[in-house]
Amino acid sequence: MTAGDEAAKTAERVARDSYGRLVAFLAARTRDLAGAEDALGEAFATALSTWPRDGVPDNPDAWLLTVARRRQTDALRRRKTRTQGEEHLTLIADELDAAAREGDAVPDRRLALMFACAHPAINKGMRAPLILQTILGLSAEEIAAAFLIPPATMGQRLVRAKTRIRDAGIPFGMPDKEELAERIDAVLDAIYAAYAKGWNEIGETGVPEIADEAIWLGRLVVSLMPEAPEAKGMLALMLYAESRRGARRAVDGAYVPLEQQDTTLWDDSQIALAERLLHDANAAGPSGRYQLEAAIQSAHVARRRSGLATWPAIVSLYDHLLRLTLSPVVALNRAVALAEVEGPEQALAAIAPLDADKRMASYQPYWAARGHLLARAGHRVAAAEAFRIAMGLTTDEAVRAYLNAQLAALHDA
Repeated sequence: MTAGDEAAKTAERVARDSYGRLVAFLAARTRDLAGAEDALGEAFATALSTWPRDGVPDNPDAWLLTVARRRQTDALRRRKTRTQGEEHLTLIADELDAAAREGDAVPDRRLALMFACAHPAINKGMRAPLILQTILGLSAEEIAAAFLIPPATMGQRLVRAKTRIRDAGIPFGMPDKEELAERIDAVLDAIYAAYAKGWNEIGETGVPEIADEAIWLGRLVVSLMPEAPEAKGMLALMLYAESRRGARRAVDGAYVPLEQQDTTLWDDSQIALAERLLHDANAAGPSGRYQLEAAIQSAHVARRRSGLATWPAIVSLYDHLLRLTLSPVVALNRAVALAEVEGPEQALAAIAPLDADKRMASYQPYWAARGHLLARAGHRVAAAEAFRIAMGLTTDEAVRAYLNAQLAALHDA
């Protein structure tokens, strides 16, 4: 491996593992998220040009933090008069000194930044997307796909939200107890959206870093807010899903859907922890979105492992969830469950209103589920069209091969 390759690999690892921590630290005093991201980006660029020549430093995080802080200082000097910038420059110098004294440790201020991004002054619909970009470094395009919003629109809204934090002087820190209720939903939504992205990266070996990070953040929120039932519900939901990761691929790498998975490959310890979290969450207060979704996963576990007829209960849980969220994704998942109770024609009738939802045009699970339901109902031509669209919308070769097999089965029928 060349020096350049080693430098690039280290920079990639640090970007993956420490991006959110570094941005949170850089923005903590100035509250300038965009400026912190720009400074960190310049620091990474500097690393890629100097590390191959000088060698990778013993503490890459601290090296990047120092360079980024200098970039912030330079930017402040350019933007402000000496009097206006003096206070900020002093604060930055204090931070650099503190970081130097702490040695290897860079204080983890991500949770504080997450709650700052969830401040009431930020547009409600942009709180979770803002957290995803600042904490986990997701691009506007990736976030747009998760929230079914055009990428250009998402990018513009993210810029406005960051400007709002700076101009409004929103503090970075845990809010008072009475303020938590209006902020916690955005924090949980961001963490779960990050996990969902990692969950869909089923082509990776092991647990994708972003999914592992989301679970860690979920554990952190639960430990800091043990009285919050929805935090426990969300963590339970992630653990139920994570328990099945090892069963999602066959030995040859082929995609294995839930109904065909070998349940002996499911992780019993993760399921047990998820069950305890869900029980505690339900005992602590009324069921919210994540508690309901976790309950659905619990019902799937009971159905597959014990043979219990839980489909009616699953549909009932989806009914509650749909009334709570009005989400087209929930409506789609409910229809798939409904097919097991009332048949595919009833399920197709249930998702008929989604035809007019423009967001579904590029939502791959919609076309895959539609194809599955149409095939079960005997509408082979329409099913084939849906499967082809679903294949075109996935980047995962194993999923594409699975859908192609479903398409081939239509012709053989």
